[in-house]
Amino acid sequence: MSEQNMQQLLNERGKRYGEYREHARITQAIKRAMADSPNWGILSDDKRETLDMLAHKLGRILNGDPEYEDSWIDCVGYITLTLQELTKK
Repeated sequence: MSEQNMQQLLNERGKRYGEYREHARITQAIKRAMADSPNWGILSDDKRETLDMLAHKLGRILNGDPEYEDSWIDCVGYITLTLQELTKK
């Protein structure tokens, strides 16, 4: 990918998800709160990853376009994956 194409992609993503530093600030605050919770240490890797991805998607929703349906669908997808694992047990 050329530098020009990369910059165009980053500009498009910035319009959709907001300024990256602010997204990172919001997302990291959510992740710190999760890691500080009583149950974080007992969660399996897949549950932690689901919560990490939810934090990322929530950060995008809170910082960018909250009407962008794909962000909400992604949240449902990660939760569905975790529910599928739970029902296997």
